[in-house]
Amino acid sequence: MKPRKIFIAFSMLLLLVACKTNPFTGEKTLNFVSNDQLFPASFAQYNQFLDENKVVTGTEESRMVKRVGNKIVNAAERYLNANGYQGFMNDFEWEFNLVKDSAVNAFAMPGGKVVVFTGILPVVKDETGLAVVMAHEVSHALADHGAQRMSAAQLQQLGAVAGSVALSGKSEQTQQIFAQAYGLGTQVGVMLPFSRRHEAEADRIGLTLMAIAGYDPDEAADLWRRMQQQSGGQAPPEFLSTHPSNQTRINNLEKWAPEAKAEAKKYGVTSFKE
Repeated sequence: MKPRKIFIAFSMLLLLVACKTNPFTGEKTLNFVSNDQLFPASFAQYNQFLDENKVVTGTEESRMVKRVGNKIVNAAERYLNANGYQGFMNDFEWEFNLVKDSAVNAFAMPGGKVVVFTGILPVVKDETGLAVVMAHEVSHALADHGAQRMSAAQLQQLGAVAGSVALSGKSEQTQQIFAQAYGLGTQVGVMLPFSRRHEAEADRIGLTLMAIAGYDPDEAADLWRRMQQQSGGQAPPEFLSTHPSNQTRINNLEKWAPEAKAEAKKYGVTSFKE
């Protein structure tokens, strides 16, 4: 068998076996990376980050970060157990820390390690605003978005190898043109939209989790209006960004909030924290 056919056959087999079900959407997702491989490295990197930065402790804000994070995780566990995913979070080691940094940001690492920067606190304003952010980050971790991104990057590399094999008999100039076009095409056409889809998915899942935790999902759109004002409109075009535009996000959050409330009602949640 020719090398190119062997490569294609191997790639197809990899795609068939490397799928995992998203417990919130029911969709099959691309995932070559197991928790056993990913989580220990993630935990080590998280601890290193904490060692190299100022972790805020003993304040009402730091306690609020932990309180909100734990409420969101408890809501996620209720959802997962009710939908046949008992034990889904067994490998997760949830940790929520407030770090002194002026960046208006927060992030989650695979396995449940979350950081909130102090710079985002004036924008979130209150506990419900913080719940919007933390539910979004918890959703990234639960939906395995980190592993999916790593898997997509591996697949991108496989595509480059396949193209090189196919053009092995062509001129050097032809191979250079392919390399340049492939890099731009996959970055703009695949990798960035892949990230935007993850952001939208985390927004939608996050609304459901915050609602089950007792926080009003209607407040999410208001938070992003504040984010939009804070950014001063400085953002790249949406098609060149890893995140949806602020207005796209606001529109989606307004559309999805009623379904999050309806889902929360299934868990006996009919009123929300002010």
